[in-house]
Amino acid sequence: MKEAMPVLTAGAGLHETLALLTSQLRPDANHKEDMVFLRDVFSERSLGYLMKIHEKLRQYERQSPTPVLHSASTLAEDVAEELQSVPMSTEEKELLHLLTSPHLKAVLSVHDTVAQKNFDPVLPPMPDDFEDELEEESVKIVRLVKNKEPLGATIRRDEATGSVIVARIMRGGAADRSGLVHVGDELREVNGVSVIHKRPDEISQLLSQSQGSITLKIIPAIKEEDRLKESKVYMRALFDYIPLEDKATPCQEAGLPFKRGDILQVVTQDDPTWWQAKRVGDSNLRAGLIPSKLFQERRLAYRVKMGTLPNPKSPKNPVSDEQGCEKAGLRRSFRLSRKDRQGSSGEGSDPGDSDFMTYEEVTRHQHRSSERPRLVVLIGSLGARINELKQRVISENPHRYAVAVPHTTRPKKPQEKEGVEYHFVTKQQFDGDVLNDKFIEHGDYKENQYGTSIEAIRSVQARKMCVVDVQPEALKRLRTAEFKPYVIFVKPRVPESRRRRSAGTSPGGGDHGRITDEDLAEMRQSAIQTDQQYGHLVDRVLIKEDLASACSELRGILERLERESFWVPVGWVRT
Repeated sequence: MKEAMPVLTAGAGLHETLALLTSQLRPDANHKEDMVFLRDVFSERSLGYLMKIHEKLRQYERQSPTPVLHSASTLAEDVAEELQSVPMSTEEKELLHLLTSPHLKAVLSVHDTVAQKNFDPVLPPMPDDFEDELEEESVKIVRLVKNKEPLGATIRRDEATGSVIVARIMRGGAADRSGLVHVGDELREVNGVSVIHKRPDEISQLLSQSQGSITLKIIPAIKEEDRLKESKVYMRALFDYIPLEDKATPCQEAGLPFKRGDILQVVTQDDPTWWQAKRVGDSNLRAGLIPSKLFQERRLAYRVKMGTLPNPKSPKNPVSDEQGCEKAGLRRSFRLSRKDRQGSSGEGSDPGDSDFMTYEEVTRHQHRSSERPRLVVLIGSLGARINELKQRVISENPHRYAVAVPHTTRPKKPQEKEGVEYHFVTKQQFDGDVLNDKFIEHGDYKENQYGTSIEAIRSVQARKMCVVDVQPEALKRLRTAEFKPYVIFVKPRVPESRRRRSAGTSPGGGDHGRITDEDLAEMRQSAIQTDQQYGHLVDRVLIKEDLASACSELRGILERLERESFWVPVGWVRT
């Protein structure tokens, strides 16, 4: 006999419907796993609770609820006052305690606000002489509502007239959002207090101390500047900036602090000296002041001229491993030629071409399947041993990652194959390639020459992601739109002294003989020098605690490069 299907009543709720549906699920040979999954989901107790809550809310909504009264907090105060006027029983004391508790008072206050639909800020009454002030057509009264945020405007004293003038409106601030205050407006009063004879710092303090609402008496500028659309220019900061330490800033409180590597959205460059910018990722909508590129370069040039800043054009002490190749196994296996240490004649995209590190314009870039993979460049400070890190990651994923095969003049060993370990060439061929500028870096070791060519990198990039480790000086040659290098600075975690770690274990993992305190100090100094000279070109710093964790972190970076977008110089994507 065929079983009858249960019938739902018109008033059945969602949780009842769900329960009935669950009871009708029967295992099926073709969809057994699906049925079991659905039955487990529908039988979940938390889902049933959610359905009941939903029904209760819908029932309450259909009742079109209205507030019983619009002043619950006032009534609670009256009741509390009545209770305190006479002797109280235990229940009355408990009621008084509830009515006077901060949490209940806050709830009742919110109830009254919603019931009265009184959501607008409360402004103070207009001044008594408001009508008289309006007789002068050029005067306008501006009333703004602000919380603890700054007003978002700076002022200056006009040297010719002595008037207090609005010098700058910060994008996204209270003044900017109001649309009522403009650059060039003359400020006469703040909350009824005349500012005509006050100093700018006194006026700024008066503005900052005003909370809630603030009333300004303003004489509008004769010609109000058009409100510009927000700029979409993004800059990578190449230096740290602390406004409170900058005596040149027109308003330290309005300054925007940032660190090297931060991405800044420059919203206006109207002022050639002070730009307005926001840090990408900040929740604060108000822009802040930052020194413009031209202004920052000029004052750095002045400091060089006065001798308080080293000249960036003077030769630097290279952070190379030329001082020795054998010591403790920490240094690279060949020495770079002097030509490479001083830079290459190749077409590099180095923000340092302007001599001073200020800003580099950037944009978001997402790797497309039709493009060659980005070049991954590893640089390392002393003791990082980046070659073993590179080789480990490549050996784990040889179908996705590869290394550019270097050239050498040394004889081929019996077990070696041409084009696998090395490209074996004659000294004459190698010297010719050097003259033709085919190497990104080259050097010699034990009377043999070694070098990594541009063509070797291109050959790998045609089919896989290429990972190279180079001396930092080679970055100038590699920073091009063709390679779009992602630069990773690897440095070992260096303990304060060798007593802090196991004897015989070198920083960064591995066992390469006893490391002295002198070695550790040299490694720390190497990391500092590399960061100072090349840190502005680095996309990621990888602290190498041990080989396993460093490999895991590097693998994660390589995978994200294939699917996520990154900030790159605009010249790399503009054609």
